[in-house]
Amino acid sequence: MIKNIHHTAIICSDYKKSKHFYTEVLNLEIIKETYRAERKSYKLDLALNGNYIIELFSFENTPKRISRPEACGLRHLAFSVENIESAVEELQAKTIPTEPIRIDPITGKRFTFFSDPDDLPLELYEI
Repeated sequence: MIKNIHHTAIICSDYKKSKHFYTEVLNLEIIKETYRAERKSYKLDLALNGNYIIELFSFENTPKRISRPEACGLRHLAFSVENIESAVEELQAKTIPTEPIRIDPITGKRFTFFSDPDDLPLELYEI
């Protein structure tokens, strides 16, 4: 029945700031940007390596969502990388702080977390 994950929807509090983060910092490709005047809302469709992955929305007066400590619900979005050190260096060069690199005790793989402009936890996972 289910074939694949189609996309992840993210609602941001500052559209301009989040658009910059996802397109200029993470280098996601803009597929389409739509402004919906009746909702005073943007919808930005983003791709990674040609694959549609994120719908970035803006709405007025969005409530804060508890993310940490481990709140119930969707936890984080993880991006795979081939070399975690170079990915961390690239983020830090763009003034994006990351947590220390850790090792997953189950898989033995290395990973770290960083945050988007709304403090959504994002993960880098070395493949």
